[in-house]
Amino acid sequence: MGAIGRRVWAIAEGHIPSGGLDAGDPALASHETACILNAGDRDARLSLRIFFKDREPAGPYAVLVPARRTLHLRFNDLADPEPVPRDTDYAVVIESDVPVVVQHTRLDSRRAEIALMTTVAYAEG
Repeated sequence: MGAIGRRVWAIAEGHIPSGGLDAGDPALASHETACILNAGDRDARLSLRIFFKDREPAGPYAVLVPARRTLHLRFNDLADPEPVPRDTDYAVVIESDVPVVVQHTRLDSRRAEIALMTTVAYAEG
């Protein structure tokens, strides 16, 4: 299979709530994830920039997705150049040197009725 997808993606709605029902299990912590598929034969080198309503963007964050692999990148885990702040609205632009597919997922575990949301990100050329 050859490369599929696009090189520029945007997730316009991001928010990592603090707290949640992790109960010692990181899988249950509230989080945001970019699920990235690289179906091509070359490693994908991604650059992420996080945008905010009241300050300059954070980043770039460098991410590698090996060829013919997927990566579920939790925004909670981004640390360099700075962590993504909790309880803050943000958006992200993802640029890749090869075509990839990006899907956005959020787990909100602040209540016992855990909510999971997912959608395909917006893609440009």
